[in-house]
Amino acid sequence: MRRLYSIVISLAAVSANTAFAAQFTYVNERFGIVCTFRDDIFTDRQPEPENGDGQVWLSADGASLTCSGIPDIDHETPKDFVVGEKTSNEPGYKVTYGKAGKDWAVLSGVKNGKIFYERRLFGGDGVIRTVWIDYPPALKSKYDPLVGAIAGSLKGP
Repeated sequence: MRRLYSIVISLAAVSANTAFAAQFTYVNERFGIVCTFRDDIFTDRQPEPENGDGQVWLSADGASLTCSGIPDIDHETPKDFVVGEKTSNEPGYKVTYGKAGKDWAVLSGVKNGKIFYERRLFGGDGVIRTVWIDYPPALKSKYDPLVGAIAGSLKGP
């Protein structure tokens, strides 16, 4: 009975920490990007570029988060994007996973010594909306569980 009580208390503590995690929803006016993340981790909001295409946040431990958009001037498909990135010869950049759907693509891998995860939404409005998260490999156990929720929050109009 004591063990069951300990397990219940532990689960309650985990649930409470998760339930009260500070959430922030960013909305980009130019491209209609919406992305939600924990602002108790990504605390250092960088200045928005003059062109208003997105925003970058940094964490104290070396991770970064970017929510941005670009016009799809080349009419790129999700599949074209994944294939192109997988065959890239960019130094310090290696895609280890890529998948494309009808209007989305995801990539993960390593860039400049950091693990990255990227999700793109290809809108019918001619805009590609992106969330990019990167972090040092030593922090994989901290950030891997956060990536799915952040990437899944990416939306457009």
